[in-house]
Amino acid sequence: MGLIKLLYQDPVAFLILATLLLYSVILHEVAHGWVAYLFGDDTAKRSGRLTLAPLPHLNLMGTLALFLIGFGWAQPVPVNYSRLSYQRLGLFCVSFAGCAANILIASIAIALLQIETIRALPFLAKSLPILIYINITLGALNLIPIPPLDGSKIVMCFLPEQLNRALSRIEPYGFFILILLIVSGLLTPVIISVQKLIFSAIVSILDFLRLI
Repeated sequence: MGLIKLLYQDPVAFLILATLLLYSVILHEVAHGWVAYLFGDDTAKRSGRLTLAPLPHLNLMGTLALFLIGFGWAQPVPVNYSRLSYQRLGLFCVSFAGCAANILIASIAIALLQIETIRALPFLAKSLPILIYINITLGALNLIPIPPLDGSKIVMCFLPEQLNRALSRIEPYGFFILILLIVSGLLTPVIISVQKLIFSAIVSILDFLRLI
C-alpha cells in the first residue's frame, strides 16, 4: 500500500490520509447505526455510537490492520435486528449502509481527482488514490457473503429461514475462515472482481452526472 513509505516521503500527506482512513472505517459503522435508527432500532444511539468522535469507534487491531495490510475495521456498531421495521428491507439497508459509505467516500475522492487544482496539490495527489483504493477494497470485502461480513446479512435478506440459520451457525468461525481464504489467496480473484465492478460503477455514474 505504500503507507509507511508515504510517511517518510510526505508526512503531511500521510497525516491527511491517516485521518481520512480512520474516518472511512468510522463512517462505515456510523452508517450502519444511522440506518438502523431510521428503521426503528435506537440501540446504536443509546450506546453513543452515532457520534463522529473517533474514540467510541476505534478498534486497536482493526486500526493497525488498516495501515499495515490495507483493510481494517472499527468497533462494530450494536444493532438489534429484531427491532427493525420492515424486517428484510431493514436488514438489507442496514447491512448495505456500511459498504455504501465506503463507496461514497471513494466516489468523492475520484471526483476530486478530476479537478486540476486538487491534482496540483502534492499531498492530495498522493493520498487520494490510496484513499480510493482502500475504500473500494473495504466496500468489496464487506460485500462477500461470509459471516460476519455485511455481505452475509445482505444475502440473508433473500434466503429462506432454514438457510439463514445454517449461515448464522458459521458466524463464530467466519473470521478464521475469512483470514484463511485471504492468506491462501483463494479470495483474491473475488475481491479484485468486486473492486473492478465498484470502480466501473463509480466512474460510469460520475460520467453520467457530468453529462446532465
